[in-house]
Amino acid sequence: MSVLLLRLAGPMQSWGVDSRFSRRETLRHPTKSGVLGLLAAAAGRRRTDPIEDLVGLRFGVRVDQPGRIIRDFHTAHDWRSGASMPLSERFYLSDAVFVAGVEGDPSLLEALDEAIREPKFQLFLGRRSCPVSGRLSLGVQTSDLETSLRDCDWQASEWHRRRLPQEVTLQLVLDAHTDGSPAAEVLRDEPISFDPRRREHGWRRVARRFVQVSNPKGNGVDFFAAAGGL
Repeated sequence: MSVLLLRLAGPMQSWGVDSRFSRRETLRHPTKSGVLGLLAAAAGRRRTDPIEDLVGLRFGVRVDQPGRIIRDFHTAHDWRSGASMPLSERFYLSDAVFVAGVEGDPSLLEALDEAIREPKFQLFLGRRSCPVSGRLSLGVQTSDLETSLRDCDWQASEWHRRRLPQEVTLQLVLDAHTDGSPAAEVLRDEPISFDPRRREHGWRRVARRFVQVSNPKGNGVDFFAAAGGL
């Protein structure tokens, strides 16, 4: 097996799971559905195209810089009638940085890596108002998912590192192995179809792990920033 690693960073990100109607929330880490949608867009797939090969990839993410949640009030008008739509609340992660990984067949991951470097469609971090910034692909690794996420260089911004101690704990959120472990959580972010006529998501089991990284630039402890990653 191989692992494709992605650096997910931008001014804003939004990774919804159960958001509906006038309140659109975000998780504190990227969703499997959102990242697979990004990969599908890079490869030039339409929303109606099959995604079974992507869904079969094992997914995980490391929280390198948790960011903070911000709220925006969204207004819109019906372009046909001009009528005002209901006011809605949209939640985003500001200044967050993550390392996401997908594990699977090496040939598929090599093709996705090429697509990421020359995407067919514009790429977003959950919503269209959240473009990607900086380097996205961190390359294909010959290892398993958890090892790749643990060994990847810390991607946090320098200003963020200076606010933290010299030893930092990062959180990992991984697709759980189907071993019946009662400790695993469930999230409804397993994409079944991106087709706007029948968009559907299923449940997936996730496990949380932690990894320690050294931070030579750390000078102190920012308890609010540290707590945001847990």
